Amino acid sequence: MRCLFVVLLTCALLSGCVSPPRDPNGTWINQAAIDAAVDSGNLREALLAYGPNLEWQIDSQRRLASFSNGFERGEGTFERDTNGQLRVHFYGDFQESMSLSGDELVQAQSDTWPEQRFVRAPAAPGPLAPAGSSFEQALYSAYLGGTWVIKEGLGKGGLVLFQADGSVQGLPGAERYALCLAGDCAAMSGEFDSLWLQLGEQGQNWLFEREGKQLRVFEALNRSQIDEMPNFYKGQQRWLLQQR
Repeated sequence: MRCLFVVLLTCALLSGCVSPPRDPNGTWINQAAIDAAVDSGNLREALLAYGPNLEWQIDSQRRLASFSNGFERGEGTFERDTNGQLRVHFYGDFQESMSLSGDELVQAQSDTWPEQRFVRAPAAPGPLAPAGSSFEQALYSAYLGGTWVIKEGLGKGGLVLFQADGSVQGLPGAERYALCLAGDCAAMSGEFDSLWLQLGEQGQNWLFEREGKQLRVFEALNRSQIDEMPNFYKGQQRWLLQQR
């Protein structure tokens, strides 16, 4: 009887160690790219080093997985094996593999992309939020959050607040902003970081440099012909902002 009890106890302990795979359902963001951008100041280099994908959204109930790279969105269906690994199938016989490792969602290295790691977004996006908005808001908060003082330029001495939702207060001539993450804006700005500033229906591209707690914003001058894609280079400095 004692031997039977020991056997049953051993089986119970062993079965308790085997837990079902965790559910990856939810939104995952590329925190490593955000951290690198904050540490170095160079946004484009950080995105190139730790991207290209910036956000994954996993819908376990519908078995859908979608990614955003700051320019385009891709969606596929997935299946899970007994180890919990996700095999994501995209249109055109294109596949990616992902798995959970600790608190991270790991996208395995493939012929298309290097290994990339993601953490859960701080908050679930709203039902109408566009793809990539969770990464964007986390980046905006970490990279441009806090209070800035205009040290040079129009509005000198004023305070500027860049909000996570893309609104900006205190910067003369602007009420919305957007950092360039990928796509045409990145191709047009080349080696420079760029952002879009908008007031009402009017907006334009600007180039910027961030070093520590300083942010310099320059005019984006175009060296291309009128029938060519713009090719921006730095013009006159418009603002120097200092983070408090």
